[in-house]
Amino acid sequence: MQTRRMGRTGLNVTPICFGGNVLGWTTDRDRSFAVLDTFVAGGGNFIDTADVYSAWVSGHVGGESETILGDWMQARGNRHNLIIATKVGMRMGAGPNDEGLSRLRIISAVEASLRRLKTDYIDLYQAHADDRNTPLDETMRAFDDLVKAGKVRYLGASNYSAWRLTKSLWTSDKLNVARFDCLQPRYNLVARAEYEQELEPLCVSEGVGVITYSSLASGFFSGKYRAGQPLPSSPRAGGVEKNYMNERGFKILAVVDRIANELNTTSGQVALAWIMTRPGMTAAIASGTTVEQVKELTASAELVLPAEAVTALTEVSA
Repeated sequence: MQTRRMGRTGLNVTPICFGGNVLGWTTDRDRSFAVLDTFVAGGGNFIDTADVYSAWVSGHVGGESETILGDWMQARGNRHNLIIATKVGMRMGAGPNDEGLSRLRIISAVEASLRRLKTDYIDLYQAHADDRNTPLDETMRAFDDLVKAGKVRYLGASNYSAWRLTKSLWTSDKLNVARFDCLQPRYNLVARAEYEQELEPLCVSEGVGVITYSSLASGFFSGKYRAGQPLPSSPRAGGVEKNYMNERGFKILAVVDRIANELNTTSGQVALAWIMTRPGMTAAIASGTTVEQVKELTASAELVLPAEAVTALTEVSA
């Protein structure tokens, strides 16, 4: 699998990033090991997780995904071959300092993530969500200290607006500290405007890499959702029905299906390949809960869409 450089950094990652939100949630330990093995066997080197995964599950407290990932890397002895991304900022307890991007939260959270991941460094450490209650200079100085200590290689931001990302870049420049070199926005063929209108030109101009989440629209482009058919038995099915199963969504899906049939590939592969045609794009994050699904994901990295297919997809989803 070919790699792409992340923004202006020297970090090279595969264009498909495995989404670790499923680890310990919809995949148990053994199945998690199997899908991770399959991802690496298919040429993947980039895995994204977060400290909060999967705190939303009854009986979980967060950190389950990082723990499984750490156990797998230790068992396989492959940490040095991988690019590991994780996040901080979402609530991880009941205390007043158990969320956000304060210095206290960041410093304590990174140590917990390092323990769970069984590693002494994180390749890409990301602010999971903007924290407007903490001054940006406090947040960026804390992140910079982690970079200088060698605990973190690069910094990233997720769910930031264009003006807040701009302000964070300006703050880092003013303070001469490490900056956000990657953005993780929600982006797919159905949800384009929020990223493309302001964030895309900003990231291209400033050399900020981009790794998209919800790249398959929570599975809408997986082939499981069709008009007039029962919903799949998935924890995400209700959200997919609410957000994507409408006239516009099915119109886009029809074009995706047509192109997939013409190219003898799958709808999911077409949807991921289209994302990778966008300027400044580094990788698309996608999850798989079975070996077969992960094989499909890794194969999408080799799919090159014809120009007319890119145009058709771009126009129908505009």
